Amino acid sequence: MTEGNSTESLDANKNSFSTLELSNATEKGLEDMGLVNMTPIQAKAIPVLLAGKDVLGAARTGSGKTLAFLIPAIELLHRLKFKPMNGTGIIIISPTRELALQIFGVAKELMQYHSQTCGLVMGGAKMGAESQRLAKGVSLLVATPGRLLDHLLHTEGFIFRNLKALVIDEADRILEIGFEEQMKQIIRILPENRQSMLFSATQTTKVADLARMSLRPGSIRIDIDGEERTSTVATLSQGYVVCHSDQRFLLLYPSYAKIELRKWSSFSLAVIRTPSRAGNVGKSLLFLLESELGFLRYLKEAKVPLNEYSFPQNQIANVQSQLEKLIQNNFYLHQSAKDGYRAYLQAYASYSLKQVFDINALDLAKVGKSFGFAVPPRVGVNVLGDGKADGASKARYKRNRNKDDVDKDWFRKRSKKV
Repeated sequence: MTEGNSTESLDANKNSFSTLELSNATEKGLEDMGLVNMTPIQAKAIPVLLAGKDVLGAARTGSGKTLAFLIPAIELLHRLKFKPMNGTGIIIISPTRELALQIFGVAKELMQYHSQTCGLVMGGAKMGAESQRLAKGVSLLVATPGRLLDHLLHTEGFIFRNLKALVIDEADRILEIGFEEQMKQIIRILPENRQSMLFSATQTTKVADLARMSLRPGSIRIDIDGEERTSTVATLSQGYVVCHSDQRFLLLYPSYAKIELRKWSSFSLAVIRTPSRAGNVGKSLLFLLESELGFLRYLKEAKVPLNEYSFPQNQIANVQSQLEKLIQNNFYLHQSAKDGYRAYLQAYASYSLKQVFDINALDLAKVGKSFGFAVPPRVGVNVLGDGKADGASKARYKRNRNKDDVDKDWFRKRSKKV
């Protein structure tokens, strides 16, 4: 063995997960996931977080930051022997449904040999079903900001007084989407005696303000990207396509055989992303309306490189009629599509960049078609700018739940007639 190879071997061993002295359950989970060595953000952040320190991490998308906060969070629950009766010990806040789903998927893999539980709450899902799961006890909870605040305010069986750690992932995106006031209220509601971890690809004044609110004195700043020219890693290939709302599903349809359905995001901007792991190349595709092209300027300022793609018309599958028929004749798909449609409009209305994302300029007929509706359904869009829930919003939640029951009865009657 040459001297160079020996040095490389020592560096690899230094960055191995085995050097962290993790629990057997976590080590087994990492082994099943095929993960051996840490990325730079993991190597710097995990030991500090395992020691109980608060961390402000500057890390790009695709850098491996998900494991950087998941491993210490899961180890904390393991050391405390956290049980369902204790309620929720870890809360992870993610800006979008798509990212929340990805974090939840990784958490499930990593926690498969642990006794603690993990759960997911997000806009567009059934709040009643989520409330029941929370009442039973969810040790590690992944959430989008708006839905988390809803549960903190409205779900009686949600025990969060024993919270041990709060993770805020992609804080800059959370604030860009327009959840600043909701985040302030969430932080005020949650117990102060906790460990906090905040990760952001860019460091803005608003991110710094959020860090001051959420992190304890003496927090550690970790920045592995200070000299990087882009805010995403080289192993993440990103692009965008300009198309009408009703073309999104049709453009994606040929790829469904290769891409799991949960990767399709019906949230705000339509984005599809496959995660990069263990050196593999991840891919991200952003769908934009012509009226949304101004968003590219903000991405450029955030050092997010994007390539423009186009799809030949003769390669677009014309499956719209089949999609509409499928949605119309399957109650659960119909309800999921309706929830997704509502969540899309809710998120669109919540964006802070009103000059780019104007909900009044949306063609709702075309948006409805992207969710499989020949005619867009009537849904309530509730936007509370200050993040506060009043009596009217509570009544609206009850009406929505009742209306879901009516829809179910209507569908059953309709099915019998057919």
